[in-house]
Amino acid sequence: MVSTHEGASGGATHAVFNQPPPLAPYDASDDRALLEGLRREGAGWAEEGVRRLGLRAGSAEAQEWGELANRHEPVLRTHDRYGNRVDEVDFHPSWHHLMRVAVAEGLAGAPWADDRPGAHVARTAGGLVWGHTEAGHGCPTSMTYAAVPALRRQPDLAKVYEPLLTSRAYDPDLGVPAQKSGLLAGMGMTEKQGGSDVRTNTTTATPTAEPGVYTLSGHKWFTSAPMCDVFLVLAQAPDGLSCFLVPRVLPDGSRNAFRIQRLKDKLGNRSNASSEPEFDGTVAWLVGPEGQGVKTIIEMVNCTRLDCVMASATLMRKTLVEAGHHARYRSAFGARLVDQPLMRNVLADLALESEAATTLTLRLAGAADRAVRGDTGEAAFRRIATAVGKYWVTKRGPAFTAEALECLGGNGYVEDSGMPRHYREAPLLSIWEGSGNVNALDVLRALSREPGTAEALFAELALAQGADARLDAAVKRLKGRLAEGSPSGARRLVELMALTLQGSLLVRHAPPAVADAFCATRLGGDWGYAFGTLPDGADLDAILDRALPVSDPSGAPAARAV
Repeated sequence: MVSTHEGASGGATHAVFNQPPPLAPYDASDDRALLEGLRREGAGWAEEGVRRLGLRAGSAEAQEWGELANRHEPVLRTHDRYGNRVDEVDFHPSWHHLMRVAVAEGLAGAPWADDRPGAHVARTAGGLVWGHTEAGHGCPTSMTYAAVPALRRQPDLAKVYEPLLTSRAYDPDLGVPAQKSGLLAGMGMTEKQGGSDVRTNTTTATPTAEPGVYTLSGHKWFTSAPMCDVFLVLAQAPDGLSCFLVPRVLPDGSRNAFRIQRLKDKLGNRSNASSEPEFDGTVAWLVGPEGQGVKTIIEMVNCTRLDCVMASATLMRKTLVEAGHHARYRSAFGARLVDQPLMRNVLADLALESEAATTLTLRLAGAADRAVRGDTGEAAFRRIATAVGKYWVTKRGPAFTAEALECLGGNGYVEDSGMPRHYREAPLLSIWEGSGNVNALDVLRALSREPGTAEALFAELALAQGADARLDAAVKRLKGRLAEGSPSGARRLVELMALTLQGSLLVRHAPPAVADAFCATRLGGDWGYAFGTLPDGADLDAILDRALPVSDPSGAPAARAV
């Protein structure tokens, strides 16, 4: 499109050209690695729904929802006009549109009520495409999903709340939980003085005369989505740190004491309200035995860590698509950017990283799906591989997003492009659910306390044995490094674990051009420290043809399918 403005002389003062058309509408599910992984991990039955959701995620309407939900941030109202304490958070309508679709499409607790093999994989694939809209609303859906297995530690509570947590109805109004059509769950774990070290929590839980009912007193430092209906909260009971269910509204219709002191002013994730609640006589129900709070929530952590990997992989894919679209339409120095050798190298390198992240994400989802159905081998693999993936994929996200932003040049540094929002979002995922150090040390803990996890990991790696000499050498190095077991070397160990695992998956499942380039650079050492340093022998054409949707440089909105 050419835009002109008539000056005083009647001539055009400028014409807009050499700019890409809007990306939307596009198909967010137009991703071969995603669709192949969906089928491979046992959820091929969900492909039609994932494709439909991908078209909706890439629509101009849904993309605008994401922009508006972040531009118009949530607002805390501590009191109503009469001075009554209400502690409510108001969201822009776009937030509710995003949430309504996410819950209806089964991205919250629905998989726990679905007996089909692959239900959890289908949910993860849905998140990988719907996340192209924006990331903030993925927080309450993730916590709702993760709350169900923890709540099952208390069957009498699960009987009441699980059907509502697995509902596909989005009901944002505060009300008696048991009387609503659907519920969202949050979590309150960290406190000012401890952060990830939850055993230092000072919030106290005092038993009442009613069995299983307590009152809480204390504070939480980082509780996101405070307008959820119920929360799983850690507090110190007489027999130690315990887990509790805290509803916003009590069964008699009165408001529970859930005082929101303020909303966090965060770097990114602006659409999602993160709060500091305080409890003062707050009514709570015990979940699991007293003193076993960490054991009760551990399954919750496994679920939310997987979602952090998923969200990072989604950001990678979204920003890669944005960068590729720009490069196909923008010309510089006599050629389209996508045809410039260095830009092709950068895009191909990003495509490798994105495919490795997506493939690992879906493998982890497959392990989770089979683990909850009783597969002990997959449970052991899930235990260690999820922590490994959480460490590495989320760690790669910020550098990846920065490089994708740079592909747009100055245009990518402007808020209108959407890239700054993605860039601000990326670091969050390596912090939530345990920062890098916490996850690296958790891997060491699993190796020392659960020997079956190492066996499960190497059994997975053995499936690609002999297919690539660089991968075989990396597995050998990994076995040698495992014997060291030094906390100070935990990051190096986990990084090597992640790269060998990604390499083995790509060798088994990706085209030769992708697997070869990944093993040469990530495992064989034939690369530089920046993205865009693939060796001359890498088949850039094959990598890019697989990774990027086809678009017509003439500007026709025709083909966007690979």
